[in-house]
Amino acid sequence: MDAVDKSDHYEVGSYEETPSLLSIIIDTNPRAWAAIGDTLPLSRAIANILVFVNAHLAFSNANQVSLIAAHVNRAAWLYPSTSAPTKPAQPKDDGGDVEMQDAAAPPPGSANKYPQFAQIEAAVLTSIRKLVDGTTKQDLESTTTQLSGALTLALCHINKATSSMSASAVNATSENKTSDTVHMGLKGRILVISVSDSEPSQYIPTMNAVFAAAHGQVAIDTLSLSGDATFLQQACYNTGGTFLAAPSPQSILSYLMFGLIADTEARKSLVAPAHDTVDFRAACFCHGKVVDLGFVCSICLSIFCEPPENAECLTCGTKLALGNYGSKPQVVPRKKKKKKRPLNGTPAEGTASGTATPAL
Repeated sequence: MDAVDKSDHYEVGSYEETPSLLSIIIDTNPRAWAAIGDTLPLSRAIANILVFVNAHLAFSNANQVSLIAAHVNRAAWLYPSTSAPTKPAQPKDDGGDVEMQDAAAPPPGSANKYPQFAQIEAAVLTSIRKLVDGTTKQDLESTTTQLSGALTLALCHINKATSSMSASAVNATSENKTSDTVHMGLKGRILVISVSDSEPSQYIPTMNAVFAAAHGQVAIDTLSLSGDATFLQQACYNTGGTFLAAPSPQSILSYLMFGLIADTEARKSLVAPAHDTVDFRAACFCHGKVVDLGFVCSICLSIFCEPPENAECLTCGTKLALGNYGSKPQVVPRKKKKKKRPLNGTPAEGTASGTATPAL
């Protein structure tokens, strides 16, 4: 039949959907939320974020999500929540039936709500309530949001999920070699919802996490509801993410759904929001101040707002050569060119003669 048909036949393989893992970091700084409490309370923001999470999961059954809280004194998991290890259950009878003591109770909710959405909502609300109740007056004395710790947790979770999915895909391919199904890799990205200013003391660990995300091809998106998120602008620029500054925090759901719902694969076919200006200022290693101009160590690239003591780098101890820093520059006078004088009435080269040119 192939000789009669004379047409080319191609093998068509099936492709699985590319799973997307979205790690959302919520800035839960109590002082920052109290400042915008009249415009957007924390409870309403959490409700809008849960709607955004449900929309992300509804795109594909393979999509995953995780939520992390960046608090003033620690970074805590909101979902999936960490549970304490339980003792193995003992057999209940001779038939081998065991009592499932480690099984979690189903979350209360309406029968019209999707079970996975209800489970995530119950876990996030429980974790947020536990985090707020566990915040003491001593914790409120610190105004620094632990953003670097939350970024580290998100990157570790994405790396673990990617490795697990890659191993499962290799096992599935080895077991069924005749299948034409192509297993796609996991695409992870991080979304930071910020309400506070960038803390200079968090510059070094935050940039370390940003460079790790750029190396792992993990995009970092940011929705800034309040404050000056200087370091997050650099994070979005270095990782190819999207930075959105919300002038109206009460419209948080509109910013999430229209600007940040698309993953890195879908953005190739869309026109993503662009940020006109990026603040590339860095924080000095000596005092933690954000500086425009500073001194950089040529060995470890540490930044200082002023020359360190004894001209030694505070990070690596290298002796720095400052040269003639602080001295006034020397102004060299410009040399005057001497004009050539004519010899015996003969005009110099390049000068016009006094005789007229005869007409032809």
